[in-house]
Parts: sequence; C-alpha cells; structure tokens
Amino acid sequence: MIGRLSGTLLEKTPPLILIDCNGVGYECEVPMSTFYNLPAIGDKVVMLTHFVVREDAQLLYGFGTSQERATFRQLLKVNGIGAKSALSILSGLSIDDLVQAVALQEPSMLTRVPGVGKKTAERLLLELKDKFTIDGVAAMNEPQTKSATSDVLNALLALGYNEREAVAAVKLLDKEISVTDGIKQALKLLSK
Repeated sequence: MIGRLSGTLLEKTPPLILIDCNGVGYECEVPMSTFYNLPAIGDKVVMLTHFVVREDAQLLYGFGTSQERATFRQLLKVNGIGAKSALSILSGLSIDDLVQAVALQEPSMLTRVPGVGKKTAERLLLELKDKFTIDGVAAMNEPQTKSATSDVLNALLALGYNEREAVAAVKLLDKEISVTDGIKQALKLLSK
C-alpha cells in the first residue's frame, strides 16, 4: 500500500495533482482543503495517501495532514459513502465543522455539501456520532445541555448569522447554560 509520497509537484488541476517521485509520476486526488495549501509547481511536496484498489481502477488520494487522512478513512466506513463522496465532504467542510455538525447532530451543516442529501446527512450523523470528539461539545453527555446548545445554534441561524459565526459563538458558551441565557451571551459575543 502507498502511504506517503515525497517529491516535486508537477501539476495541479483541482482535484487532481501530479507528483514526481524520482522519475515516477503519481496522480493523486486531493480535497480542496489540501489543494489550497499546496506549494507552487516545481516545489517539493509531501503527501500522505490512501490507496484504493477496485476491480476497474487503482486510485490514490492525497492529504496534507494525518487528521485529514484519518477523517477520510472514517468517512469511508459509513454505509453508502465512497471515496468521491468522502473527498467532496472534506472539500466542502473543514474537519472542525464536520466534527461540530456531528457533535450537535445538525444535518443542515452537512446538506450544504454538494451530493449530500438529507438522508445521507442523517446517516453520517448517526454512524459518526461516537467516532468524533470535540472539546466542549462532545463532552456534553446530558441531553438537556446538548439540546440547549443545539437550540442556541438554531436560534442564531434563524436570526441570520452564518453557520461559521454561530458555531464559533456556541463553542464559547458555558456547558451548563440555559437556552435563553445562551442566546443572550452568544448575541453579545457576535456583536463585538
């Protein structure tokens, strides 16, 4: 199995890149999060990889960080999610946003990714529920607290704040806060 490539970046055409490793060119498909962090063509690059062998193809997927690769592999374990869908999810959401969506059980955060419908989002949330952890959100075991956090997030979204702002504000709230106090504090944080 090919686990890592180190060489010269020859081409980059989203989502495909070509890396020359001592005279052998390897084509890798990468998520956009990795693509945006690539060096210039002709520079050295190191890519962690995931190699997929199918009946009709041998495919290589590249990642800039071990966290991206681990998340990709976790997504592949979800029923109905293939490599293309997993790559699309990683391209459409940051890992932090994905973890946040799973922790808060918010399918709306996942359905904005092209190719992920409501049923797929719900399946992802269900199967990844115990796989990801995030400080302050996954640690909440009480359903009341989780519901309060989710309600605060939904209230902020209803008030017109974008998901990134709302999630950032919810992360800063106390774990034991009520919905009303949570909304008030989140609005104060967002007004700064």
